[in-house]
Amino acid sequence: MTRETVATVLRAGVRRLKEAGVPEPARDARLLMAEALGIDAGRLTLMEPEMLQNEPAARFETFVERRAAHCPVSHILGRRWFWGREFEVGADVLDPRPETELLVELALAGRRPGRVLDLGTGSGILLISLLSEWPEATGLGVDRSHDALRVARRNAVRHGVDNQAELRSGDWCDGVEGGFDLVVCNPPYIPRAEIATLDRSVRDWEPHMALSEGPTGLESYVRIAAGLRDVLVPGGRALFEIGADQGESVPELFRRAGFENVRMHRDLAGKARSVDISI
Repeated sequence: MTRETVATVLRAGVRRLKEAGVPEPARDARLLMAEALGIDAGRLTLMEPEMLQNEPAARFETFVERRAAHCPVSHILGRRWFWGREFEVGADVLDPRPETELLVELALAGRRPGRVLDLGTGSGILLISLLSEWPEATGLGVDRSHDALRVARRNAVRHGVDNQAELRSGDWCDGVEGGFDLVVCNPPYIPRAEIATLDRSVRDWEPHMALSEGPTGLESYVRIAAGLRDVLVPGGRALFEIGADQGESVPELFRRAGFENVRMHRDLAGKARSVDISI
């Protein structure tokens, strides 16, 4: 048994993360210590005076070293909360961002669809969140990454929608048969040259194919716009996440592709965040 308390080891972990330039080192160290102990983070304060056993001490040390290398906390834990549900995440999928929840919010504010299509489904967070809210609906998630699809399938089972969701390999709208009332998509939208400027936790640990598809950041939208009418039913709707500086370029791209009912939505910070298309 170690002679050090949980609090002592925790403080050392905070210092290590701070020295490594990790944002919010105290918060991350607490989450990692709670995971090492196998307890809810809310109970950690009660445990701080206790002596730390060797096994959780070793786990915490490993976690801290990974975080000091700027591995995302969600990758270390293997999970991320999104729209009130816990999803498996990791190096094979894009780490869900809170701002992506706006797509779910906008979708739920519209009419209930019978069929949902999630393009570039990744971990399946959008499709699974929506099917969980609409138990009478069915959906299809497509992704080029077989590794991502394996994660999405486990998440579908985890949340009990595997009988509603089909998950298969695909390249945007190519080969997808029509008949969907709603399309949702969070495509790669970062210009390739900007990848090198991203935070290390993104640049070094997330799949680049989920971040960028080309030099402009618009390549995914161009390809999707070319096939969108073929997969939507008349009266259907499509929701896309966009970059904060794409509030003009992406809507204009869809208008040039022949879509008339195109709206842009901002997040709570006032930043351009999504494009809403109806046909």
